[in-house]
Amino acid sequence: MLGISKDSLSSHQKFIENHNLNMVLLSDPDAVMMKVYKAYGEKVMYGKTVSGVNRSTVLIAPDGTLKKHWTKVAKAEQHPAEVLAYIEEYCT
Repeated sequence: MLGISKDSLSSHQKFIENHNLNMVLLSDPDAVMMKVYKAYGEKVMYGKTVSGVNRSTVLIAPDGTLKKHWTKVAKAEQHPAEVLAYIEEYCT
């Protein structure tokens, strides 16, 4: 599992340690990769159009095939269960 954000690698390391995560977090300070996956761009916040991170999830199979792209993750706390349910139903 990979995560990606504009944060620095040192910030990612602290986040991994603080949350006891077993994953790789990539740093994309210029949002180059995030823009490709539409995880960074225009959005509306408090009625104003701004540029920023759009929380999303991309499920990529080990062979590199894109299986599913959730372009908008509204409820981050519930989203892992949604992804796991999709994997169990469609990818096993």
